[in-house]
Amino acid sequence: MIDLDTASRLVDGALEHARAHDMAPMTVAVLDARGCLVAFKMQDGSGLLRPQIAIGKAWGALGMGLGTRALAVRATERPSFFAALAALAPEGRMVPVPGGVLIRLADGELLGAAGASGDLSDNDEACLVAAIEAVGLRADPGDPDG
Repeated sequence: MIDLDTASRLVDGALEHARAHDMAPMTVAVLDARGCLVAFKMQDGSGLLRPQIAIGKAWGALGMGLGTRALAVRATERPSFFAALAALAPEGRMVPVPGGVLIRLADGELLGAAGASGDLSDNDEACLVAAIEAVGLRADPGDPDG
C-alpha cells in the first residue's frame, strides 16, 4: 500500500510540475490499492468538478487495472461497455481519459493510483508521471496496445 508520506510527495510533485510548466490550476488525488483516498490537493482557481474528475480517473484506473490512457482507447472501441461501466461505478468514478495513472513498485506490484485534472488530459498525465518517477516508483499510465 502507498503510505501518506509518499502520497503527499506525489501530490506536491505533480502540482510543482504543473506550476513549472505553466499549466492551468490542477487538482490531484492519490488512492491506495483499495481505492481509498490517501492524499488530495487542488490549486487555487481549480474548477468545481475537478476533485470528482481526478478521483474518478484514479479510481477507474484501479477498477479496471489499466491506466486511463488505455481506457480512453478502449472506450472509443467499446462505447456500450464503457457506458455500462459508468452506470456501475459509484458516484461516476469512471473517467476514461488520460490522467489516471497506476502507481507501481519496480517489480510491478501495485501500490495505488493517482488522478489529475485541470489542464489537457495529456498534461494531467504528464504531471503524475513526473511526480511518480521523481519518488522512485513506476508510473503506469496505460499502454493503449496492452
